[in-house]
Amino acid sequence: MDHDNSLGEFLRARRETTSPDQVGLVWSGRRRTPGLRREEVAQSSGVSTDYYARLEQGRERHPSAQVVHALARTLGLNPEETAHLHQLARTARGRVRRGDGLSVSPSLLRLMDGWLHTPALILDRRLDVLAGNRLGRALFAGMLEQGETNLVRFTFLNPDARDFYPDWEGVARSGLAALRAGSGDLVNDRRLTELVGELSLRSPEFRRLWSRHDVRGKAHEAKSFNHRQVGELTLTYDSFTVDSATDQQLIVYQAEPGSTSQQALALLGTVAADLPALPPVPLGDYLQEH
Repeated sequence: MDHDNSLGEFLRARRETTSPDQVGLVWSGRRRTPGLRREEVAQSSGVSTDYYARLEQGRERHPSAQVVHALARTLGLNPEETAHLHQLARTARGRVRRGDGLSVSPSLLRLMDGWLHTPALILDRRLDVLAGNRLGRALFAGMLEQGETNLVRFTFLNPDARDFYPDWEGVARSGLAALRAGSGDLVNDRRLTELVGELSLRSPEFRRLWSRHDVRGKAHEAKSFNHRQVGELTLTYDSFTVDSATDQQLIVYQAEPGSTSQQALALLGTVAADLPALPPVPLGDYLQEH
């Protein structure tokens, strides 16, 4: 992950995955690349080809908001991708959003632990699991019991993930899109750099999917699991920002009422009942001590 040219990398990836038909360009003849040419993006965005080339190459790092908006329109970006592009344009100067983001509010932990039928996790923007209620930790026990707390690292490097997630490809794509969306302004962040570097070296699938620069935050989605103790279940999650800690997200899972997944979740609840409540420390530190 080249933090020095994150803006240029994103523009190039989006250009290469956008066809002329998608943006209403008329073209004929053979093309060396499946996506748009630099000159096509530049012309449609009202900038010179040389200026756009310098943006992709990282030789120009400070486009105006008007230029960024024009590029987003040309590339057909959705609102979330557009916001990400604006974020990269601002952070190309090296600004890092700081804050430890690790300590979870004791009152939030107490609230979560009272949800006896609803798995819940607290994630940071690198998709580290900072905390979980009893049912949430029981759901992800196959990962947490191995001392792993990062959802992306588990997905790509742990063979158990392919059994745990029946739709592994979909989970992998969704996870990387959420990582992009959440960490767009974490420029020069050591922990993110180490995570991306490790996964790039060890996982060809990660390199392939990361190079797409997909952006989609966690919001609302159905996800299937194959749990070692209760079998298959499909849960829908919703994501909420923790206002008292803006680097944190609360992820809450639910089963469809009356479904076999709800029955499996109830069975998992009997396992979760034996787990202890968590103190307000990072889950990784707790696992190391226990």
